[in-house]
Amino acid sequence: MKTINNTSNFISDEETFVTIGTFDGVHFGHQKIIEKLVFEAKKAEKKSVVLTFFPHPRMVLQKDASVKLINSIDERAQLLEKTGLDYLIIHPFSVEFSRMTALEFVKDILVNQLNISKLIIGYDHHFGKNREGNITQLTEYSHVYGFEVEEIPAQDIDEVAVSSTKIRRALESGNLKTANRYLGYHFMLNGIVVTGKKLGGKIGYPTANIHIEESYKLIPKTGVYIVKSVNENAVVFGMMNIGNRPTVDGNYQTIEVHFFDFNQDLYDKKITVELLYFLRDEQKFDSVDLLVNQLKKDEENTKMYLKNNL
Repeated sequence: MKTINNTSNFISDEETFVTIGTFDGVHFGHQKIIEKLVFEAKKAEKKSVVLTFFPHPRMVLQKDASVKLINSIDERAQLLEKTGLDYLIIHPFSVEFSRMTALEFVKDILVNQLNISKLIIGYDHHFGKNREGNITQLTEYSHVYGFEVEEIPAQDIDEVAVSSTKIRRALESGNLKTANRYLGYHFMLNGIVVTGKKLGGKIGYPTANIHIEESYKLIPKTGVYIVKSVNENAVVFGMMNIGNRPTVDGNYQTIEVHFFDFNQDLYDKKITVELLYFLRDEQKFDSVDLLVNQLKKDEENTKMYLKNNL
């Protein structure tokens, strides 16, 4: 897969099959659309293209700092690369771009820049200024400019409507099982390992403190999670705490992972942590000794879960 920033940088004499969307989460429903796109493009000997946007339109149009996304843009690209796509185009979303009419978008972007042969879109897709464009207009424009349009009905994507909104709500409420089922993969956090207060090491549970650089990245509900990571080419498991560390009077949120049977230096390295299971809520204990006792129980429960589910 080749990643291109801005549609104006896309240059190809070959005709393309295209799908469009923000694709936050690249969830099960998205994957079905993209699988269809890749399959049909290969069958027709055309190039498959996903056109996505960044920043998220709500960040630009509503100046909404509270918008939280399931994936960072790098994670989105990483997930899309696994689909067998030929091209991922990440187009900058701006106020100016949002004012482009549906006709201008089709003519200037899809036809003139992407050399479109077929557009495959999900159910109820809208686009263009004030979201004026819909399947009816797309069909009309397709006859004028000579490309096909195929809309995938909701029931073909999933019997239960999968949506990024549902997944976000599941993650925020600690319902990781539902979120992962809708995603079709384990929700992940990507971040840089930074120096913490090193309290974990003093109580026998050293942790990697993860700093998430993207402020828009959704952080799930506070609590303890069973996690998996690939560090130094080795698959490792552990338990992760998201929270304010109330037992030691913490006053800001941290993300700390204790890996089992792993003691290599991860400082300043970027790691990916997959969340497998929500173990328990964060608690405040009356003493550090009681906290350690709970961590031992968490370790036992985590290893039992891994033994039974791997």
